[in-house]
Amino acid sequence: MEYRTLGGTGTIVSTQCLGTMTFGNESSEEVSHAQLDRFLERGGNFIDTANVYSRGVSEEIVGRWLAARSEVRDQVVIATKGRFAMGDLPNDVGLSRVNLSRALDASLRRLQVDTIDLYQAHAWDALTPLEETLRFFDDAVRAGKIRYAGVSNFLGWQLQKAAMLTDRLGLTPIVTLQPQYNLLVREIEFELTAVCENEGIGILPWSPLAGGWLTGKYRRDEVPTGDSRLGDNPERGMEAYAPRNAQERTWQVIDAVRKIADSRGVSMAQVALAWTADRPAVTSVILGARTVEQLDDNLAAADLHLSADETALLDEVSEPIVGDYPYGPQGKAQRASGRVL
Repeated sequence: MEYRTLGGTGTIVSTQCLGTMTFGNESSEEVSHAQLDRFLERGGNFIDTANVYSRGVSEEIVGRWLAARSEVRDQVVIATKGRFAMGDLPNDVGLSRVNLSRALDASLRRLQVDTIDLYQAHAWDALTPLEETLRFFDDAVRAGKIRYAGVSNFLGWQLQKAAMLTDRLGLTPIVTLQPQYNLLVREIEFELTAVCENEGIGILPWSPLAGGWLTGKYRRDEVPTGDSRLGDNPERGMEAYAPRNAQERTWQVIDAVRKIADSRGVSMAQVALAWTADRPAVTSVILGARTVEQLDDNLAAADLHLSADETALLDEVSEPIVGDYPYGPQGKAQRASGRVL
């Protein structure tokens, strides 16, 4: 396992992070604890969850694992999130001080810890002034309830505004961004990557395997069946499956990943994870396994690095499809040069 600093902080985390969205849903508590044990054995020290994962059950599973292994707490960095509804009342949702204070205290109880290492806003909240959310994060750090603050699923202007506000107001900075990022979803490169590089914010990609597409388990024009998330519950993702299946780019990317995997003697998942881990500003890639066997395969990518030629091939076939301006060829040249042409 390799390690990097958590954004611009001095805290060290593994370049792979164990995501726990499957805990309590697709993975039983026994399997979840087995995944946590295996991750720790292989050198992983970064665990990500959220209060809404299995409606609190994921945090509870992690909490019971920590409680049963008292020596482990100082070895791991625990991240969780708050924002989405955990109740039916008007103030049970959002990034307001009211909801986040309740959500944070509940997460601390479920995780059975005194301090959460990284507390993240799970998504933007247009109803709450951003300054209110950032001041809550700052107060939580001062109270010793959290060590660092991060955000997830923010747009470029939203993240830049947060970074500028914390700097101007002298508040605890945003140290991480958790976005969807993989070979099939590269749109964060238009603006968010640059913001993160400029502001010292670490990127924590979720869905690095694009919901299983980059593992090679799906076939062109075939309805998914068998041991896959879409196979188990086709209706869950068929709205996204159909347009992705219809894009020639999807299959060009999959073919390129398979070609590199075959030449390397590794799995397609390992190639996709290695590409993501070595992208600019990426701190740690979030793994989402249902079984220990899936996790083992993902963990094998921890020390895999692609060659310049392999990376160039994947970059070329996965280039996002955009118009001309501002994200097409002209806009790309401007961003690369740092000046208006």
